[in-house]
Formats: sequence, C-alpha cells, structure tokens
Amino acid sequence: MCRRDEAGLFFAPSKEPTAARLSREEAAKRVCARCPVMVECREHALLQPEPYGVWGGLTAAERRVVLARRRRRDMELKKATHSIAAAG
Repeated sequence: MCRRDEAGLFFAPSKEPTAARLSREEAAKRVCARCPVMVECREHALLQPEPYGVWGGLTAAERRVVLARRRRRDMELKKATHSIAAAG
C-alpha cells in the first residue's frame, strides 16, 4: 500500500515543523494499519535497523523504544537462563 502512496508521507522533509511531522506520521500510520504486510515491514525496520521514516506503523523514535525493550528482555532472559543452569 505504501508503494502506491507518496513516499513523502513516510519520510520527513528537512526542517519539517513538529505539528506537520506529527500529522504526517499519523497519516502514514493509518496507511500502515491497512497494510497486509505491516508486521513484516516493522520487523524489517527493527532488524536493519531503519533510522528514518515510518515503517510498519512505527516512527524511528518508537522503533528505538521497541529495540531497547527487546534488548532489555533478551538480557533478562539470558541472566535467568544462566541462573537456572548454575543452580541445576
């Protein structure tokens, strides 16, 4: 779906005012919400990681939060696994 829409909806022009950016990002997210490959697109952007634009319904800032949570979760799982192995 995003291929049919203007790329400018998903990527910010330089010096875009905050209100315009928020409005554009919300419009892009509405397109993403209807997309049959939204989850795959989001995972691509998280695995690459894509530093700009709206991908899979998430902005770059939102993707950074998701990545930080995943890293924290992975570290906690690793610690728990080591604790169980040491106790075993």
